[in-house]
Amino acid sequence: MRHSFSYVEAFSRNIGWVTQEEQEALRCKRIAIAGMGGVGGVHLLTLARLGIGTFHIADLDTFEIPNFNRQVGATISSLGKRKVEVLADMARDINPDIEIKLFTTGVTQDNLQEFLRGIDLYVDGLDFFVFSIRQAVFSACAQHDIPAITAAPLGMGAALLCFMPGGMTFEEYFRMGDLTEKEKALRFLIGLAPARLHMGYLADKSTVNLEEHRGPSTTIACQLCAGIASAQALKILLNRGEVKPAPHGMHFDAYTNRMAHTWRPWGNNNPLQRLSLVVARRLLNNLRK
Repeated sequence: MRHSFSYVEAFSRNIGWVTQEEQEALRCKRIAIAGMGGVGGVHLLTLARLGIGTFHIADLDTFEIPNFNRQVGATISSLGKRKVEVLADMARDINPDIEIKLFTTGVTQDNLQEFLRGIDLYVDGLDFFVFSIRQAVFSACAQHDIPAITAAPLGMGAALLCFMPGGMTFEEYFRMGDLTEKEKALRFLIGLAPARLHMGYLADKSTVNLEEHRGPSTTIACQLCAGIASAQALKILLNRGEVKPAPHGMHFDAYTNRMAHTWRPWGNNNPLQRLSLVVARRLLNNLRK
């Protein structure tokens, strides 16, 4: 049986938590998401179910079997297929009227301006270890007054940071600059989760190797990221509800049943953060022994 699609009916159960007028406003919003893997793919589908009408999505990879544990688009039928194309089809299955522009070479310096053109919000879905282009995207968002969110899957929890126009920038917070990839990874990790709620239950420390760009992951964390990030996205897009931008952060861990709101003035240059970086370097050195 063939069914006709109705936007109003499809997203009618959102009404109550948002008004009908706000739902129509979400329909007109445009969001960019770089990365369609662990968090990026589920970001897209969650935001599509909120009724967001237009997306720019970017990823250059195809699905492989090691993606199965956490990536919403990874299935036997999607093996070898482009992630952006698979996720775009999944989003269109939710909302056939959705507009999606695909960037199949990922985000690059050459297409960055086009990727962000007309965007109301950027949601970071890049792989943890992709630093140079992540820095470039957040820098461009700051230059163009585009709100930007990053939500990191950590263990069985999620850490969130928001960067708002006129506020603290990504670089001011993380202070990565032109440091080594290993140091950038460390600063990103410590900056994302100053409360370190996920650190006590890592079962096999040998699975963590920043130099080899390797670390464990769970779908639990990716799903939590999408929920937390989408709630912030809704508040930003509708200008409703308090958004605490960096240097404020949030970390929820479902395994430890703990929630932390963090505040780190000067970001990674905060004395507490600098001490945490020293300790983290020592811990990583011990892991390799």
